[in-house]
Amino acid sequence: MTHPAAGQTPGPDRPTGVAPGPGHPAAQPADAPAQPADAPAQPAPDRQSHAPHADDNRRQVLYWRLLARLFDPDEQAALESASLAVVEDVGLPPALLDPGASVDSVVQRHPELAAEFDGLMAPEPREDGDRDRAEEVRRAALASKLLLNVFTTGSGNVSAGQLARWQSDADWLERALGCRPGELRGGRGAAGGAGPSGAGVSPSGTGVGGPAPGLDRLVPAIGPELAAVEAGLVRRMRLREVLADPALASRLTPSMSLIEQLLRDKDNLSGVALANAKSLIRRYVDEVTEVLRTQVEKSTAGELDRSVPPKRVFRNLDIDRTIWKNLTNWSPEEERLYVDRLYYRHTSRRTTPQRLVVVVDQSGSMVDSMVNCTILASIFAGLPKVDVHLIAYDTQALDLTPWAHDPFETLLRTKLGGGTDGTVAMALAQPKIAEPRNTVVVWISDFYEWRQQELFDAMAAVHRSGAKFIPVGSVTSSGRGSVNPWFRERFKDLGAPVISGHIKKLVHELKTFLT
Repeated sequence: MTHPAAGQTPGPDRPTGVAPGPGHPAAQPADAPAQPADAPAQPAPDRQSHAPHADDNRRQVLYWRLLARLFDPDEQAALESASLAVVEDVGLPPALLDPGASVDSVVQRHPELAAEFDGLMAPEPREDGDRDRAEEVRRAALASKLLLNVFTTGSGNVSAGQLARWQSDADWLERALGCRPGELRGGRGAAGGAGPSGAGVSPSGTGVGGPAPGLDRLVPAIGPELAAVEAGLVRRMRLREVLADPALASRLTPSMSLIEQLLRDKDNLSGVALANAKSLIRRYVDEVTEVLRTQVEKSTAGELDRSVPPKRVFRNLDIDRTIWKNLTNWSPEEERLYVDRLYYRHTSRRTTPQRLVVVVDQSGSMVDSMVNCTILASIFAGLPKVDVHLIAYDTQALDLTPWAHDPFETLLRTKLGGGTDGTVAMALAQPKIAEPRNTVVVWISDFYEWRQQELFDAMAAVHRSGAKFIPVGSVTSSGRGSVNPWFRERFKDLGAPVISGHIKKLVHELKTFLT
């Protein structure tokens, strides 16, 4: 049997199931015009144009492994081996896939990765607009390490070392999001110091340089979720036993979740445990105070008071104005300017004595706002000509004005939990509004009240008296909080909308009014 020559159409004995190619004569319609023998061959269609890119497949492998490990602690052998091959292929250490290795330990062994973690999840767009798929695979591997370490916390009791490791990993995640360590969880945004690992590259540095990105546009819910995970770890920790051991207590890093637990349990502590608890609260207060003081100093100040003569010192000398005013004394022959009068800048600012009344709901749901605003009140208490009064309440009200300058002592005197009856706090606050036009009242609460109509009527009366009334539903670093919608709508109609969000909003409101 003779076989057809190459390029010829097979006969009837051509194997079945094999379709002729698009350029094959058999694939042409019967009435199609014949192609010249010397016609150029038609190019075959690009079979790879719609095929997934190899780097896209690698990235998907890493993300499938991430999802599998988040929802099932058991290893998937195929995903683990494939992920290991991808990690090694892009030149990253296999330790990134080790669930028992903290980010600190990985960076300690591979210091060059520290710069890659900074801003990892908030990258700048490329100028040419093209995608660097190989770089995306590398970022996927690093991001998977961060997310797994932070969001897979296991079960059972938590030791001080485990909490410290989680806090360190969370610090790295916040740096990857373009924030400062602790900023998303509770306001330790500018805290420095040694990291929990005690060596190597620590996430407790300043993070990425420059201003932090707009978190509302980045990942609106990540801050509250991180705080919730940390709070769960703190609840699973045998805190009293840890505090009683100075070596273990020294490994704790103060955070909002830890401070809340300490404030709730402080009456049950004594001796060494109480001393260690106070030390942690003091450290946290000092860190947050430094952050808020910087924000207050950067806020707007009062207008210049031109009725006060400027101080005639060199640092106030207005050189440009002095030259301009003395131009008539210019000598062309000598090429010299004779100055017969110096001009100075006004630096005194117009301020009037102001009174700040801060009323804080000390129920458990308001602990974050309570800590921040108590510290903020102490900062304003240190400003000249600002008279600060502080009231805390649940079903009873407590005047904490004598300790308003010291947030540490104030927090130790609070008692978290219980119901809320704002009318008892209003009874203490109203006598303090002696000069309404020079008084600002900040009321911090979720406004879930027993006698809501009676309390709102009293608040509306304060607002109509001419005092500046600022209702605060949630002033935290994350902005998470629930406010009674009944009060929210009525405050809006009153012209005093509830402030909820970053504490910078309240700083701006207070600074504008008080200075």
